[in-house]
Amino acid sequence: MFTEAQLYSPVTKSADGDVTVHLSDEHPGVHDPDYRARRNAIAAQALTYRPGQPVPRIDYTGEEQEVWRIVSAELARKRERYACAEVIEAARRLELPSDHIPQLDEVSSRLAPLTGFRYVPAAGLVPLREFFGSFEDRIFHSTQYIRHHSAPLYTPEPDAVHEILGHANQLASPRFAALYATAGAAVARLTTEPALKFLADVFWFSMEFGVLREKGEIRCYGAGLLSSYGEIEEFREAELRPLSIREMGTRAYDITHYQPVLYCAKSIDEIEDVVGGFFATVDDDTVTKLAAAEVAGAQPA
Repeated sequence: MFTEAQLYSPVTKSADGDVTVHLSDEHPGVHDPDYRARRNAIAAQALTYRPGQPVPRIDYTGEEQEVWRIVSAELARKRERYACAEVIEAARRLELPSDHIPQLDEVSSRLAPLTGFRYVPAAGLVPLREFFGSFEDRIFHSTQYIRHHSAPLYTPEPDAVHEILGHANQLASPRFAALYATAGAAVARLTTEPALKFLADVFWFSMEFGVLREKGEIRCYGAGLLSSYGEIEEFREAELRPLSIREMGTRAYDITHYQPVLYCAKSIDEIEDVVGGFFATVDDDTVTKLAAAEVAGAQPA
């Protein structure tokens, strides 16, 4: 299973139809019964959604709206300082609201005219093949819950802040949106779980945690960095390596800490050539050869 899946709180549905989101013992909201009930209710709405139906609208509380206002303002300032120009311009065109949490259909109405992407709801973890495969149709599965109000600048799991302020601002760029769509098309060519995970890990080190050089500085374009209040300031301290599909697809990483190794592109052109070229051509045999080459390279001479 894709390593990032460990970030999502499991969602179960009982025989009686009760939906439960299972928060970890370390989650800021685990001891808040109101928050837990809220998470269960939002997940239940997402589980009722079927393609072609109206997207469930969430009646966000005042506390949730305040969390969004705090985080949105902080990340906007940091984005201007640390993100690459492509993302900054895309975010300006998208013009996400800072005074309220946008409903997913509001995100879609702003995003679709720019790149054709639209958002649909997810209760939590979406199966890997469905999540990535939907990119070919320019569909992004997004959670709708918001982090606990006691820790507005921290979340142990992807929430609406990550899905919208991270991914939507990235997806507003036609160049980055095309990379998502190319990755989605690749899923149909991959028949094995190892091949699918390899693609997901390349995506992790590029579209989630990718950085590039721009006008003499290291800037970020990955959605995971764009939506992380802390890591967006610290990523320049990571060990920066050149793009390597073989390494990106096989490198183990810890999702609970800032990434110590990041893969830095020389430009967006290089991202399109190297990462986009991989997405456009990858199949099971490609992954088998790359994985074997990494093992061989790791063997002592």
